[in-house]
Amino acid sequence: MNALYDSEVKLADAENAFEKALQLAFMNAEGTVADRTAVSRLQAADARLQADLAKAEHNRIKLKLKQLELAQMSTQTIARMLETELKVLR
Repeated sequence: MNALYDSEVKLADAENAFEKALQLAFMNAEGTVADRTAVSRLQAADARLQADLAKAEHNRIKLKLKQLELAQMSTQTIARMLETELKVLR
């Protein structure tokens, strides 16, 4: 569960860094609103990439934890079936 928390923190930090970079780039850009928006998105592209990669990592961790949970439930079910079968054989 520590990995999940760490990925959540990393994701939040990356999204925060992206938003800061985007807003700073927008404030520093010149021109029309459309021009400023386009320039700020281009300048914040690296921060956006880092946020997207952090989100992908977070999703992979959540998926792996879910897979482990399902494997544990499957193992428990098999163990119960074997226990029942052994009781019947005695």
